[in-house]
Amino acid sequence: MEVEVQQGEKRATRRFALRLPVSVNYAGNASVALPAQTRDVSARGICFYLDAPMSAGSAIEFTLTLPPEITLTESIRVRCKGKVVRVDDGLADSKVPVAAVIDEYEFLAES
Repeated sequence: MEVEVQQGEKRATRRFALRLPVSVNYAGNASVALPAQTRDVSARGICFYLDAPMSAGSAIEFTLTLPPEITLTESIRVRCKGKVVRVDDGLADSKVPVAAVIDEYEFLAES
């Protein structure tokens, strides 16, 4: 796994370039979780790659497991709620980068 801190950023929180699996649910399709992969993660936001675009402004919920490299303890599962703030053009392999802010989160017990 690659962990890289972005340099030269004007962001208030540290952003980690992490490739992690994430499960995404969005308003209007809450019963089906879409598989995705993160591009980067911070305390206030996330950017992930989806197979299909979603609309900016959409409410989303997603679950991911933060690795020990980030938590400095053991892996921790986190469920987050937020809103899509940006959808970039799809990449050559048809993955669509989606950026979202995190409004609230909860730590989940390992199953």
